[in-house]
Amino acid sequence: MARVDVERPEKLKNRELGELCEAAAGAIDDGAGFGWINAPERDVFERYWRGVMMVPERALFIGRLDGVVAGSVQLVSLPVQKEAWRHGCQIDTHFVAPWARGHGLARALMEAAEVEARDKGFRVINLSVRKTQDVAIKLYESLGFARWGTNPTYAMIKGEMVPGHFYVKDLEG
Repeated sequence: MARVDVERPEKLKNRELGELCEAAAGAIDDGAGFGWINAPERDVFERYWRGVMMVPERALFIGRLDGVVAGSVQLVSLPVQKEAWRHGCQIDTHFVAPWARGHGLARALMEAAEVEARDKGFRVINLSVRKTQDVAIKLYESLGFARWGTNPTYAMIKGEMVPGHFYVKDLEG
């Protein structure tokens, strides 16, 4: 049985950064889509992940399968000027590399993010996902997220509009 581990690193080591870039590129190439349609050049990807680590409102969790970084999720809190909405946080950049799917890593990442959200006192978690992401949608709904809306023009993929769904989870209910 494969070993699944999730951690929230303070800093990314070079090996972790490389594995994270590779895992994300694989997920993007497989259509996982968390903003990118095509995986960027390696230096762009490395700058992106280093930047994530510098943003105080972003908590990066990395997931490992048998010791290799294979996925991530970010828990994003709103900046101070969004005071009316600070009771909630956002899930961003949740993915698992194609080679590591089917071992519970996506669920473990989401559960770790939820624990952190509760620890930080958030009352709700929000997320959005392309309508085409059936496996992710099934996971989010199994974790208690409720769909509250759909945007028919959520994403543009290869010249076509792709709808997206919006979800919320009440952490107090």
